[in-house]
Amino acid sequence: MAVFVWRRYQIDLHWGMLLVTSAGVILTLALGHWQIGRAQYKERMQQQYDRLGAQPPVQIGATVVERADVLMRRVEVRGEFAPQFTVYIDNRMHAHSPGYHVVTPMRLSGSERYVMVNRGWIASPPDRNVPSVATPEGEQTVIGTAVDYSLNYVELSPQVTQGQVWQNLVLARYQQFSGLDLQPVVIQQDDSVADGLVRQWSRPDLGRNTHLAYAFQWYALSLAIFIYYVVTHVQRRPHVSP
Repeated sequence: MAVFVWRRYQIDLHWGMLLVTSAGVILTLALGHWQIGRAQYKERMQQQYDRLGAQPPVQIGATVVERADVLMRRVEVRGEFAPQFTVYIDNRMHAHSPGYHVVTPMRLSGSERYVMVNRGWIASPPDRNVPSVATPEGEQTVIGTAVDYSLNYVELSPQVTQGQVWQNLVLARYQQFSGLDLQPVVIQQDDSVADGLVRQWSRPDLGRNTHLAYAFQWYALSLAIFIYYVVTHVQRRPHVSP
């Protein structure tokens, strides 16, 4: 261990502790910078989604679309609903009230291919029975936003489906259940239809603020490591009168 004197301060240079402290500061600063980078990336993605959402609707027909080409874009589809395949996605909240998202496949005009349409939210009845929802008949035009099926999800129980009530809408699982040939996105319907469903969709949150919070934690830890080293290894020398 070496001792370094600077003015009225004495610094104990314990090389092992200095190396560990330096590594800790460098690592936590790097992790903080990485989180800032992720936040900036999410910010750019959010701005891109906002731009896509402001563009005119894209037509989706019988041809299979590339998920990445239409995701978060406004789209328009035309076809007939298949109400016998409607499912109710449970535990969806609106205005602090529990309810269901009502999702019905639509057979696209001129084909045997379908697209899932999230038609909106409906409150859960007190008895928790599946609510009755009318489905428009005949050929319909639906305008909305193309969103993902459930990708990262938590199942509340091993019983993931119970009749028409589902916890999450998973593409492979629904295809196995229905046998339908489906487009790889769900249409979040936002046009006005008098069916009693609520269509007040929240703006997607890509987690920018979460990354900023993590960055602050890493920077704070870096500062704490540095302060700890200074407090434990730097001492003020007593003043000696001449």
